[in-house]
Amino acid sequence: MEACMGFLDRLDPDILLKIFTYVDDPYDLVRVSSISRSWQHFVIANGLWKQLCLRKFSQLSRVAHVVELNKCWAVDAVQVGSSYSKEWEYLERDDRAYALLARASTTFTDRDCILKAISASSTDNYPQESIYNTLHPANNVRWRASYWSSKGQSNPAVPETLEYKLVDEFCVITEINLRPFQVYFDKGLPICSAKSVRFRVGHPKSPTDSGNDLPGYSLPDSADDKFVWTYTSQEFPMAQESHLQKFRLPEPVLCVGGILQIELLGRVHRCEIDGLYYICISFVQVLGRPLSPAFGVEILEPCGKFVLKIKNHRPFELQAQSNHTALAQLQKHLRDLQHISYIANMLHGNGNLVVNIDESEMDEGEDEYLL
Repeated sequence: MEACMGFLDRLDPDILLKIFTYVDDPYDLVRVSSISRSWQHFVIANGLWKQLCLRKFSQLSRVAHVVELNKCWAVDAVQVGSSYSKEWEYLERDDRAYALLARASTTFTDRDCILKAISASSTDNYPQESIYNTLHPANNVRWRASYWSSKGQSNPAVPETLEYKLVDEFCVITEINLRPFQVYFDKGLPICSAKSVRFRVGHPKSPTDSGNDLPGYSLPDSADDKFVWTYTSQEFPMAQESHLQKFRLPEPVLCVGGILQIELLGRVHRCEIDGLYYICISFVQVLGRPLSPAFGVEILEPCGKFVLKIKNHRPFELQAQSNHTALAQLQKHLRDLQHISYIANMLHGNGNLVVNIDESEMDEGEDEYLL
């Protein structure tokens, strides 16, 4: 134990924390915590799980506080104990919450995350050309072409937007796919794609704008009047082709509030009959993962922050490894950390410092922390 504490104590705290900013894999942080009780204490005290999550999802900076709805391990004495005991309980709670969130956001298979279509900025012919048609992967439904069409515009720069409600108010989104509509019944078989596309995620400004009672074809006001956007993607170019076009986000995005907007920028096809420009989309797919039933959120208005609710700790826990495999991985990462610490001490003029870790304590920490 003393050797482990010495390793942590002999490094400058800022340098040590800087080292841990390079730990981006949840499995690696589990292994670090498993080295010993002192290392686990260090991870909790410095909020390393929270820091890892904030690096992955900037939207988490809006968390007001964390609530555990099923605290089977709650310690009643904390409520009447010292301020230090209360503070440590809060740190342990955050450690559990963000550790679970980090695992949940990285260990999953993508699935379709659209629950329903909410509205379009315009619709040319409702309901035959409504946004609801974009939920069907088939080009034809009931012997009719299935697509959404905007109203025509003389200015090709006028944008259009489509809003969707996701399957959960707390989701990780990784990819959004669109298929432009090819007008097979017009001369030349034109494709009514946009020039580019941009994506936003957010939440309703008020509970009455949850998306359950919105009209489904066009909002009477701008969508910006009803929704708060917490993430806006880069602009992606669209091909003038009718196949499914895939737009992988640079990093997975956390959607707090369950609302997605697709902004279609620039019109290409000009109708010969009326001389106006149109955008038509036949299918929309959003890939990611809902974070229920483990998590829930409560939006706090008007500040825009939210409460992160932990409902269930079991669904996203990491799979247990064999003792032999886990120990080998821990020892490898330990050697890496010892090498980094040696370099750090060289920079501080302590090149003769030799750090040893008690492997018997590492075995104890492994049994205690590995899932």
